[in-house]
Amino acid sequence: MITVVGTGTGAPVPADVLAGAALVVGGRRHLDAVRVPDGAERVVLGPLAPALDTVAEYVGKELPVVVLASGDPGFFGIVRVLAERFGSGLLDVRPGVSSVAAAFARIGLPWDDAVVVSAHGRELRTAVNVCRARPKVAVLTGPGAGPAELGAAVPRDRVLVVASALGDPERERVERVTPAQAAARDWGTAVSVVLCLDEARALGAVRTVAGVPGAPAGWALAEDAFAHRDSMITKFEVRALALARLGPRLGDLVWDVGAGSGSVAVECARLGAAVVAVEKAADGVERIRANARAHGVDVDVVHGSAPQALEDLAGDPDAVFVGGGGRELPAVVAACARRARRTVVVAMAALDRVPAARAALTGAGFTCDGVLLQASRLAPLPGDVTRLAATNPVFLLWGVRTPAPSEGVVQ
Repeated sequence: MITVVGTGTGAPVPADVLAGAALVVGGRRHLDAVRVPDGAERVVLGPLAPALDTVAEYVGKELPVVVLASGDPGFFGIVRVLAERFGSGLLDVRPGVSSVAAAFARIGLPWDDAVVVSAHGRELRTAVNVCRARPKVAVLTGPGAGPAELGAAVPRDRVLVVASALGDPERERVERVTPAQAAARDWGTAVSVVLCLDEARALGAVRTVAGVPGAPAGWALAEDAFAHRDSMITKFEVRALALARLGPRLGDLVWDVGAGSGSVAVECARLGAAVVAVEKAADGVERIRANARAHGVDVDVVHGSAPQALEDLAGDPDAVFVGGGGRELPAVVAACARRARRTVVVAMAALDRVPAARAALTGAGFTCDGVLLQASRLAPLPGDVTRLAATNPVFLLWGVRTPAPSEGVVQ
């Protein structure tokens, strides 16, 4: 049997668990905090492979092994690796309080509505995008992905709660800082977790399902769900296919370029993505912000004209939607294609612009496809009868980068 004990957030290791151990494995600070039995081998966790090979030797001899871990070892912890190698039936897991639970407890907030994302050994961009999209996020940090790096990238209106050395009566610190303050400091190696909060929404509503919010009840919303000018809005039939090709999800960054009313931006944010909307008209900028507020989502609105406005946008997007048109369209599509990690979707009313937009995508290494969408909606007529009312045809073009970046869904 391999006994996995969660410690480090105030829970002591039971003496009887250690007493019969032939092998004790853990981080240096965990091992230094316990009395390893005389005669037991002590292995400090560094690279996992050698430690797991040593555990396998003891398991093969049917000798008891104890693994010490931080907090709840089944929560982004070593239980996954041990179960994959030795099978879950061989594990006796004794969880402690996770660093996430401890951090929220220290500041008196519930966390059933928090999204938890690990940046330990992973790309920081996913954690940043989740922080941009959600009001209550816990980030498990790691080398190169700590409070300073997070503070340099998250929205300025967020508050970061940096919890260090949780459970250590002498070293524990829980500090509220602005992103700028976090970015300006060297936090060392004792950080347990960072909470990223929009404090106006940090308490949250009562939840039935914990963690990541589910998908919205519907998408491709009707045009009257958004404020718009003179029907200048991406129609819901076009928006439905555009969303299917963009594939917005939690952890993604999406650009809506030439956003107009921001209907695509808002829908992508409702589906969990972090979103930047670029719009050149001042009244359009305010309209997008109003639509985002009305739907309760975060959209970062940039006032400027593409392609110039794209140059200063931080972070490469996973997906880009290009609306509108004009003579600059090929240059805009080319600029988006240079930055997009996965896909670019372009909506055009003028068929003449399709070849240039397609050439911009294929020239950037994208596999390109498209469709002309022509929809006729039911419309009432006098006498309780119905006719079909045609909407303006729109050409939707999309390019998919090949080979696509290998990225997993946030878990």
